[in-house]
Amino acid sequence: MIQIYSNLNVADNSGARRIRCIQVMGGSKRRYAHVGDIITATVREALPNSGVKKGDVV
Repeated sequence: MIQIYSNLNVADNSGARRIRCIQVMGGSKRRYAHVGDIITATVREALPNSGVKKGDVV
């Protein structure tokens, strides 16, 4: 389960290394996300010279 303020490692080539979940989509009081659910997150750590920067909302 993923809940708000969970830190996650990113496994794609976007340039982000770590993100933090700030919202779980699909309901106003939804607490947890599972595999396949959509979340809103901010970038906490990114690679240098990448397309995303620290603090970007993804």
